[in-house]
Amino acid sequence: MSAAGEDVAAYDWWPAAGRSESPNQDARPSGMHPELIVVHAISLPPGEFGGPHVEALFHNRLDAAAHPFFAGIRDLRVSAHVFIDRAGRATQFVPFSRRAWHAGVSTWRGRERCNDFSIGIELEGDDHTPFAAEQYTRLAALIHWLRQHFPAIAADAVTGHSDIAPGRKTDPGPYFDWERLHALLRNPDPSTPGESRPGAST
Repeated sequence: MSAAGEDVAAYDWWPAAGRSESPNQDARPSGMHPELIVVHAISLPPGEFGGPHVEALFHNRLDAAAHPFFAGIRDLRVSAHVFIDRAGRATQFVPFSRRAWHAGVSTWRGRERCNDFSIGIELEGDDHTPFAAEQYTRLAALIHWLRQHFPAIAADAVTGHSDIAPGRKTDPGPYFDWERLHALLRNPDPSTPGESRPGAST
């Protein structure tokens, strides 16, 4: 089944992800559905992985005293639809029918305000470290699921934050292997984690 002709809110949550709903979201413009997937990378503090800081940022609870870098970002109001950590664990922060605050000032194929029509996926990573195999597997599983349920997302509508905000953003960075992702998307494996797992929440 797909979202065509149906209420897209029926597919608001990916069954393979835990839930930790962020307040940093709002309604998409009337009649707007997801058409684009934007891949990001984030590490907090920069270059360090693990810990609760990404979730804290998306919930406006980042402790500025925990690291010097946090003082400059604690007032940001940002989110992504899904975050995938280094072990491939996925957490969803915003329902797919709603607008996450992930892209900022952005343009895709002449269209501005990419948040209006995109789904943002954050991978735990940075510009200096290869991503984990588990992250590619889980990302591909999520993209397969999104394409199934949101048919407005075309096969070529997967891009990086750096592509929609050039000069302002660099993620997912030079160590993100786009060919590896595309190979996984060309050869779907029904046993891929997240394809048929029952609902989960945290």
